[in-house]
Amino acid sequence: MKHRRIPRRRIAVTGAGIAALVTAGVTFQTANASEPTETSTPRILSVPTAGKLASTLVQDLGGDAAGSYYDARAKHLVVNVLDESAARTVEAAGARARIVTNSLAELDGARSALQREATIPGTSWAVDPISDKVVVTADRTVPKAALAKLAKVVDGLGATTELQRSKGEFKPFVAGGDAITGSGGRCSLGFNVVKGSEPYFLTAGHCTEAISTWSDSSGTVIGENAQSSFPGNDYGLVKYTADVDHPSEVDLYDGSAQEITGAAEATVGMDVSRSGSTTQVHDGTVTGLNATVNYQEGTVSGLIQTDVCAEPGDSGGSLFSGSSAIGLTSGGSGNCTSGGTTFFQPVTEALSATGTDIG
Repeated sequence: MKHRRIPRRRIAVTGAGIAALVTAGVTFQTANASEPTETSTPRILSVPTAGKLASTLVQDLGGDAAGSYYDARAKHLVVNVLDESAARTVEAAGARARIVTNSLAELDGARSALQREATIPGTSWAVDPISDKVVVTADRTVPKAALAKLAKVVDGLGATTELQRSKGEFKPFVAGGDAITGSGGRCSLGFNVVKGSEPYFLTAGHCTEAISTWSDSSGTVIGENAQSSFPGNDYGLVKYTADVDHPSEVDLYDGSAQEITGAAEATVGMDVSRSGSTTQVHDGTVTGLNATVNYQEGTVSGLIQTDVCAEPGDSGGSLFSGSSAIGLTSGGSGNCTSGGTTFFQPVTEALSATGTDIG
């Protein structure tokens, strides 16, 4: 649990060729979405600035807003809108406008219909602003009869949804970073936090539902559960009970650590890294928000969807972008050999629910 502080920190990338099993929904344009308009020059924006601008534009546009994403290559914010008037508002604010067919209300309606009619173990769905659809995924465990039911629901929702298959299996990754263990399993520490003046750490809720007392890799008992939420959400809060170092940083598994100075909301297109005790550090991109995953153990909603790989034991580990905490590893499909889709509990929600701060 102790980290040596390195004056010059860097984000290490130890994995290469990470390919998501679910990629089609985030890599192509469809007939119901136009290319971004080019009538004005968009501003070069950092991810945090783009996220703030997106929030402002959503409020300004109201029902004319239809989602947004960050173009990491061009460093532009792209905002989906429904008409030319809204497009002009977006461009005046310094973002790129893209006229699409499906409104956020229609996409949210599709998500609600899926939750009512197709909450089937082994499935997931998330709004993909690039394809302007709700991308629905069924893993290899979904039986034929359930798959036929899912396909019927998706067909009934028309152009708002798209069905894909995954060769992997959606599951919580039980088996920031460092390994934490208890009777019955191993997970990973997410982020060190404080509540009042007392030290705690965040990890996955499916970890704290299964294990109540935690030890570090040396076997020293370091903490006990203070709060847990799973399913529905996937976060757990553990109070330190031992006098050990608890710096606000993430282990990079190369002798250095990434300092964490605060928390931020995820943005589609954001470059992120994940640290976990099984596969160490891997990087990728946020591909969806407000994702729902129907694990065998229960349904979790409001997750961040990414193409970062992970494996059992990485659960609870840190998802971060630079010095910002983004999420806690929940679960997914695939592995770090063939690639996979991984879902994360937003850390901002976990901080708010537990009354804690990064520190």
